[in-house]
Amino acid sequence: MSTWADTRPWLKTWGDLANKPYTLEKSTTLQDLATTVATHGDEKAISYYGFGLSWSEFDRYSTAFASYLAERGIAAGDRVAIYDQNTPAFMIATYGIWKAGAVVVPLNPMYRGELEHIFADAEVKGLMVSKAAFLDRVAQYATSIPVVVLSDDRSFQTDGPEAIFSMFDALPGTPGQNPESTEVPNLPDFQAVVESRLDTDFTPAIPSPEDGAIVVYTSGTSGRSKGAAGTHGSVSSNSRYCVRTPTFEPGDGFLTLAPIFHITGFVCQFIAGVAGGARLILNYRFEPGSLLELFLREKPTYMAGPATIYTAMLAHPAASAQHFSSFKRIMSGGAPLPEGLVNKFEEKTGVYIGQGYGLTETCAQVATVPHGLKAPVDPDSGNLSCGLPQPDTMIRILDDFGEPLGPKEIGEVAISGPEVVSEYINNEKATAEQIPGGELRTGDIGYMDENGWLFIIDRKKDMINASGFKVWPREVEDVLYTHPAIQEAAVVGIPDEYRGESVAAFVTLQSGPEADEVTEAAIVEFCREKLASFKAPHQVTIIDELPKTSSGKILRRTIRADAVAAAQEAKASAVGSD
Repeated sequence: MSTWADTRPWLKTWGDLANKPYTLEKSTTLQDLATTVATHGDEKAISYYGFGLSWSEFDRYSTAFASYLAERGIAAGDRVAIYDQNTPAFMIATYGIWKAGAVVVPLNPMYRGELEHIFADAEVKGLMVSKAAFLDRVAQYATSIPVVVLSDDRSFQTDGPEAIFSMFDALPGTPGQNPESTEVPNLPDFQAVVESRLDTDFTPAIPSPEDGAIVVYTSGTSGRSKGAAGTHGSVSSNSRYCVRTPTFEPGDGFLTLAPIFHITGFVCQFIAGVAGGARLILNYRFEPGSLLELFLREKPTYMAGPATIYTAMLAHPAASAQHFSSFKRIMSGGAPLPEGLVNKFEEKTGVYIGQGYGLTETCAQVATVPHGLKAPVDPDSGNLSCGLPQPDTMIRILDDFGEPLGPKEIGEVAISGPEVVSEYINNEKATAEQIPGGELRTGDIGYMDENGWLFIIDRKKDMINASGFKVWPREVEDVLYTHPAIQEAAVVGIPDEYRGESVAAFVTLQSGPEADEVTEAAIVEFCREKLASFKAPHQVTIIDELPKTSSGKILRRTIRADAVAAAQEAKASAVGSD
């Protein structure tokens, strides 16, 4: 029995922007690299604070690392982890691991105790890790890993980059001088390993589209992280869709704004750039001042990152339209994008932020706002659409019983297509529950309009039950973002003896006179004028900074836990004073 979604109404909205064929021929990440090397081999592949590689050189470097891994016993299907920032070593190691027939496990450089679970769960056989991070965070968890290689954040220098590095040494977003340490263990150096094997005659593996390429661990914002397993075919398919846009040309500058250990940065920037023959411009890690300087020097044409990063750039006193004049398109993903931020950003820079939607389990985006279109705003809720499903992807909205819903009906977002991961490793129960029959049950609540635009309301687990009324934090946050004094906002439910849960908002403020004069009570009143009384926050707390993951996602769980603890402490104090 066909349903409304089976008609794929979004294809009509895409129009000519949806290139045919809708479903791309199967390929692999290594086939895509080989095509780029064959067609753009002498062109620049990587730019890193003065250091550069052509695509042919990148190919040689990654093959050199593959030969080392094979020599040390890394075999087909083995998992090799990478723990680093946005560096050439990360990128070279990724393709080296694949050429050795192994599987990449990209790790968040902020992980500490989490590594014990991940290393054991993934049965990691090899690790490429930055020298400083190994000493500071990783060593105690990596004692049983057979192959460990250390990299230096300032690796691959020639005579030229020294002067350029010195320009950035004082800025926190760039790879400053690493302090000398006598504690550095006697482990192989990544650069030395690679350069000693540049003339190797090693024959790289030839994986099939069905072979494993990555295991990416979920962020853990809703529980213990799980290892989502993506194939070479799924990663290749989604990366090639990222460059199927009329604005893209080989050689365009892809700025790695999002961290490349995160699925958005990994696929939509790094692997997509390789597949399209873009020029990959690496920023070490996000810091608005150094990033704005990088824009002027490198003239990037594309970047993608979470809304929080664009908020931070807007707030930087040096930011101007000139900094963004080279961009053809800018995308947001990984966290909700408020309409207020889109409008403010376009007003100041002249560039519209398009939005994409995806998950770790879909190897990044599955819906996007095509270049040339603008996301509609739902007139009833005020939600900004996160995009149209990709032409090769099926998105359905399901009710609580798993039955498909029609346009404007709210339910759980379910996704199927070539980009969906095959499983959670070592977790048959989670795989069966969340990816039944290959269709991902996302846990996100949303709906589609008649034209196929997807709107995400919130996460199932974040819904607030206030006196029996459902309140979605995202709806309240969208209203808060329209306040001229508010920079960032997070809404959570906290226990309330009368209502069951009470709506609480935590906000940070913009700099300027409007922020100096605003009060928490005034923000509550602002929301009451725009929302039903049960949705408006009963309390607003102004704080200096919202807690976030390293990929920029606001941690509602942490905010909620801190708010509950504060409320319990206040209650205990009140009882004690009676």
